[in-house]
Amino acid sequence: MPTLDVPEERLRKFKYRGKDASMRRQQRMAVSLELRKARKDEQTLKRRNIIDSCPDPASEKPAKEMPVSLTLGEIIKGVNSSDPVLCFQATQAARKMLSRERNPPLKLVVEAGLIPRLVEFLKSSRYPCLQFEAAWALTNIASGTSEQTRAVVEGGAIQPLVELLSSPSVTVCEQAVWALGDGPEFRDIVISSNAIPHLLALISSTIPIAFLRNITWTLSNLCRNKNPYPCEKAVQQMLPVLFYLLQQQDREILSDTCWALSYLTDGCNERIGQVVNTGVLPRLVELMTSSELSVLTPSLRTVGNIVTGTDQQTQMAIDAGVLKVLPQLLRHAKPAIQKEAAWALSNVAAGPRQHIQQLIAHDILPPLVALLKNGEFKVQKEAVWTVANFTTGANLDQLIQLVHSGVLEPLVNLLTVPDVKIVLIILDIFAYILQAAEKLSEKENLCLLIEELGGIDRIEALQLHENYQIGQTALNIIEKHFGEEEDEGIILLDQLLDQDNEIVSASQKTSKAPRLLQPPPNTQG
Repeated sequence: MPTLDVPEERLRKFKYRGKDASMRRQQRMAVSLELRKARKDEQTLKRRNIIDSCPDPASEKPAKEMPVSLTLGEIIKGVNSSDPVLCFQATQAARKMLSRERNPPLKLVVEAGLIPRLVEFLKSSRYPCLQFEAAWALTNIASGTSEQTRAVVEGGAIQPLVELLSSPSVTVCEQAVWALGDGPEFRDIVISSNAIPHLLALISSTIPIAFLRNITWTLSNLCRNKNPYPCEKAVQQMLPVLFYLLQQQDREILSDTCWALSYLTDGCNERIGQVVNTGVLPRLVELMTSSELSVLTPSLRTVGNIVTGTDQQTQMAIDAGVLKVLPQLLRHAKPAIQKEAAWALSNVAAGPRQHIQQLIAHDILPPLVALLKNGEFKVQKEAVWTVANFTTGANLDQLIQLVHSGVLEPLVNLLTVPDVKIVLIILDIFAYILQAAEKLSEKENLCLLIEELGGIDRIEALQLHENYQIGQTALNIIEKHFGEEEDEGIILLDQLLDQDNEIVSASQKTSKAPRLLQPPPNTQG
């Protein structure tokens, strides 16, 4: 069967739309990260605020009794003391002060010059409790503004924290893990300090689940940021462990692992290939069926990133069963999930005709049309992109099935939305489908259908749109596809008028000439 000519730039325009540097998407990721971090901070505070004395009973205790609180001046004096007991008391008081939920005095502590001394305490291997409190205080400072995080890094904290990953004290080691994962903007310094091998060495089948959660969180943050991406060596080190973590059952571990993979797949095809080649796709697709939004959202995002890749990478996602899951997610109760699912679907639809045929085979058109009719506008926009990709890549048989799915009615209704880009895309869809119908000698029937749906009226109205491109596109559609009968009527009317004019003109001329065609007068008398 003949097929429509597909522009060569189709993939560039559509398939890789998800790879554009979208500020809104980055903002959503940042908000999601902050929510996850807030929940983790809350859990940590609940767990650690119970502990007032040294958290490691087996270690040497610098002090048995601690004062309830110290002023900042007393803390400064104690931290700079040569007495390890006073150093511990002052450091713990500083940590408690910095752990306040509202307005912790981060700036005052930094300006007081406490960071260099706290970094020194990280190296006090004889006093694990002091190391623990110092690491915690530095973690709190680093979680402040970027300037405060920079002050901790420039104070030389990274290397001692990495060395604490080998501490015999589990609590000290765990706090170091937390500290190293709390400043993603200095990720590359942490990586270059050889933190990843130390982190991976901590993972075992006997590790406490809370500790494993913290390690996963830190690994996730080491995968973040794409300007630049983590170095290839670091990614190759982390991927096998991320695959291992993806097999866990704990919700937090699964969530942070999926977010890590979503960061690593948010890029070029080579980056996507590194992740896909680990064999994670079947498990990711399985997690897309999770009832936990904290797991479903990042697993869906990761698979959505993967299908922005090559046709082969997309086919691997299809083989893993993604098209069996996406119809369910298009019907999900949460519009945010519907939107992500439609975005993923739009990139599958941007592939070759075999992929489009598999969309049809998995009965994805009905829920897609339902979203176009009843979804929130942000979801409808993604659904429109899916239809556009489908339309420009389909063969004629596939386009017929698209029309029969009932897609035209909601597209006609969406021609009134105040989004210029979406209106232009819908007009292009109509132009493309009309072109296909013309090749099938079915344009007249399609035009009648569009007219019945009110499409002609709406397209005609768009000729007067304030946006010039919309007006011109609508005008071109009307003139090319809906103006023939009218043009024929005008031509016929003009011909009739010309004939009338000729008759009138002839009669005027013959009135002055012999009426040769008139019968001779009656001569019978």
